[in-house]
Amino acid sequence: QVQLVESGGGLVQAGGSLRLSCAASGRTFSSYTMGWFRQAPGKEREFVAAITWSGSSLWYADSVKGRFTISRDNAKNTVYLQMNNLKPEDTAVYYCYAAPRVVLVPTGLEHWGQGTQVTVSS
Repeated sequence: QVQLVESGGGLVQAGGSLRLSCAASGRTFSSYTMGWFRQAPGKEREFVAAITWSGSSLWYADSVKGRFTISRDNAKNTVYLQMNNLKPEDTAVYYCYAAPRVVLVPTGLEHWGQGTQVTVSS
């Protein structure tokens, strides 16, 4: 029903920037909250940021607040994560999700992208 395709990951030096994109398709997308989780090796999947369909509400993890910005373009069915001042501890696989309501902890009911690797070197 909903498919998510992520792009924009890569290797960057500490202090650099990347912008992740997640393109969504499906008849229920227009009302979905979307966001990002990340997962480092040996760690549980961690909430990063989320945004409602209208963009009226945004959520950020404390670890990324002030450095990351989430946005969306509903005309393109795409959500973005602008990541500035990247740190080595940001290294992880970043996963996009879509759900009827905001998700801060995975419930098993969300739609997920395949993940995109972000690696930050010191």
